[in-house]
Amino acid sequence: MTDPVLRIEGAGLRLSGRDLWHGLDLEIAPGEFVAVLGPSGSGKTTLLRAILGLQKLSEGSITVDGRAVRRGNDRVGYIPQQRPFPLGTNLRARDLVALGVNGTRFGAPIPRRGDRARVDALLEAVGATSYADDPVGSLSGGEQQRLRVGQALADRPALLLCDEPLSSLDLKNQRAVTNIIDEQRRTTGVGVVFVTHDINPVLGSVDRILYIAGGRFRLGTPDEVLRSDVLSDLYGAPVEVVRTAGRLLVAGIPGGEPHHPHHDHDHEEDAG
Repeated sequence: MTDPVLRIEGAGLRLSGRDLWHGLDLEIAPGEFVAVLGPSGSGKTTLLRAILGLQKLSEGSITVDGRAVRRGNDRVGYIPQQRPFPLGTNLRARDLVALGVNGTRFGAPIPRRGDRARVDALLEAVGATSYADDPVGSLSGGEQQRLRVGQALADRPALLLCDEPLSSLDLKNQRAVTNIIDEQRRTTGVGVVFVTHDINPVLGSVDRILYIAGGRFRLGTPDEVLRSDVLSDLYGAPVEVVRTAGRLLVAGIPGGEPHHPHHDHDHEEDAG
């Protein structure tokens, strides 16, 4: 058996007197793709912060690649929500990716032998070679997000954390970025934790889903979790999962937050 890249045991997190989740056990194998779903405020982004060593658990433990979590762990790559660079940003595309290769050293980054080749390989892996020398401020949101994926993969992490990385991207770029992440986990064995409001763009890649709501959670395959009876039990209210033309719509969620394409780009508002 291959050791898991992420192991969460008996984890709980309580903020402002409220349990976001507790008793969470999760192991992610190399190359496994786990999507994390749930309404805003349910603790999805806070879970990523705990794995990054930025948020202390109330109970339980988290290890990455066999070691306790810590800030600045180069075994963890992180892709944030898509936020555009200002138009006048002159940093080149390759410079942004290079920050992931040499930007974690103490003092000014000094290029090492092989750095240029590593940056070129990352640019190629994310399909950004053609605009490698363009200013990032001149690039589209999808092009910028490809670069963030390349930057996150620079240290060859064991675990890749993705916090709404498809937010604000059109359907074409959602598919492109998803395909890049999917290809990387298949070829490099990086485990993926993918926080999202909309499961549809990644549904074909997902191995398991962790669905968090109201301080509770369910973990299983998409067919096991994305069911009307399961989500109704999780929310304590009638929730309907509709499958149409190969896509999913989750309707009737308390608070009125349906999961469907194109309309679900709200930013995570977890406490903490």
